[in-house]
Amino acid sequence: MKGSKTKKAKRAVAVQAAALPQPNPWIWIYAAGLAVGLIAAFEVYWPALHGPFLLDDMVGVYMSPNAATAPLRSWMSQIRPLLNLTFWLNYQQAGAESTFGYHAVNVLLHFCNAILAFFAVRKMLDWTGEEAMRAHILAFFAAGLFLLHPLQTESVSYIASRSETLSVFFVLAALVVFLYRSEPALSIARILALLALFVAAAASKEHTAVLPALFLLTDYYWKFEFSPSVIARNWKLYVPVAAGAALALAGTLRILRGNQTAGFQMEGLNWYQYFFTECRVVWAYLRLYALPFGQNLDPDVAISRNILAHGAIVGLAALVAVSVLAWVYRRRFPIASYGWFAFLLLLAPTSSFVPIRDVMAERRLYLPFIGLLLITVEFLRRWKASRNMLAGVLAAVLVVEGTLTYQRNVLWGSEAAIWRDTVAKSPNKYRPRFQLALAEFHDGSCADSVEQYQKTAEIGPVSWDLLLDWALAYDCAGNSAQAIAKLQQAAAQHPSAHTYSQLGREYGKTGRYPEALEALETAERLNPRFAMTFYTLGDVHQAQGDLAQARQDYQHVLALDPTNEPARTALARMSTR
Repeated sequence: MKGSKTKKAKRAVAVQAAALPQPNPWIWIYAAGLAVGLIAAFEVYWPALHGPFLLDDMVGVYMSPNAATAPLRSWMSQIRPLLNLTFWLNYQQAGAESTFGYHAVNVLLHFCNAILAFFAVRKMLDWTGEEAMRAHILAFFAAGLFLLHPLQTESVSYIASRSETLSVFFVLAALVVFLYRSEPALSIARILALLALFVAAAASKEHTAVLPALFLLTDYYWKFEFSPSVIARNWKLYVPVAAGAALALAGTLRILRGNQTAGFQMEGLNWYQYFFTECRVVWAYLRLYALPFGQNLDPDVAISRNILAHGAIVGLAALVAVSVLAWVYRRRFPIASYGWFAFLLLLAPTSSFVPIRDVMAERRLYLPFIGLLLITVEFLRRWKASRNMLAGVLAAVLVVEGTLTYQRNVLWGSEAAIWRDTVAKSPNKYRPRFQLALAEFHDGSCADSVEQYQKTAEIGPVSWDLLLDWALAYDCAGNSAQAIAKLQQAAAQHPSAHTYSQLGREYGKTGRYPEALEALETAERLNPRFAMTFYTLGDVHQAQGDLAQARQDYQHVLALDPTNEPARTALARMSTR
């Protein structure tokens, strides 16, 4: 009797325990996934976290001479205000002396984008009826591939490419908000959130103007059937986003007007030549996604001047063929079909008809990468392997991808290393040679720098800025005669205060004081407010023993530029004598 009562009591306790809210096991899986993902992201990108400023990094708003004193509104009054806000925050923390904070923010944004990619892929797998555990495995793999694929390196490790990581964060966030709705009609709160995300994306980079088209494509393919009634019901979203996209497009075209690196007025590359070239470049991108080897910071791609040149017609025919197949089999392979058209749509702003001087750049894959992930997931979900087999193989793939990304970031961690790699792959291209010569100079490899400038001059035009840098390399290598010769050529091409000031400095170092003073007099005449002219004058006068005049020269430098530390140091040194 007593035993029966005990059993009943135990059953009652068990029933009460079952009625209590049970912890969701997925919470721990998600938490573990976040922790592993964050550690993996910083692990594979760690070699580049102290990497140098490169290319467009050197002309960023944070490099402005007035960056330290400019108010926030000045930073945000330029194009891409939200992007510049993030750079302002970095600048407040470390100025432009250290790159670590800039790189770390890029990695964190990339990690957040991988999380958003997980939720987007997971929702679409739900809509196809995929079994829950396999759907989670595939979604985790998609997020991991987004995070660890070596093709993402340029977008993350190149500081200027924060425009990609930041704008894509808002695009993916908008896509997730758009996907996770229960009814075709959008609520006012959701519409306001989508509009805010669209504005934020456009304020980070202009290519996000395609977001409204992505909404329409998504409505057609997924749970909410595309029809005039759905469009009419959601006019509060589609009307303002369409207007915003039109304004963004108009603003972009205005910015590009007269631009020599992008736009329809660019010399030497018109819209149809660019389109024919991109028909080939798209397949190069797809090859890099499937087989990520041979990555190149500055690829040397031949221009297809007509549809037959360099196989452009084959690339175009293949794009049309795959698009037709994706449309025909959209019901059978919905995720892959949607992913293909999303890929083309999101790639279109940079890889269709608007000419850009650099016809190929890996960072342009960052926005359309979600489309490639969806194509991959579609075919993986049809693999009839066990869960353990599927998870094990996909984990091994991520380890390989992460290893390749780490190796790529080792190159990004060194200015000279990344340009040596680029020159090896684009040996006949002017810019990589020029940049390698500059990198060798920064590393103190002066003789190597001189050699690279010589090779650069053999490839392309010998411009005044090339001559100026070449002269500095000769000076570093101890060859003042060649340095003076190059500076004289530079001055003949581009008579500026900077050029003549450098020439005066070189004359002064060799003891040719009359020539030095003559060159510096010319520099002062060309620009009386160029402070370094007077600093060099101070050095020359000091070398001649005229300390009083040298002191006046250094003081004049500080009157023109109070932040000039060399002049301040020179005055302090003189005061101790």
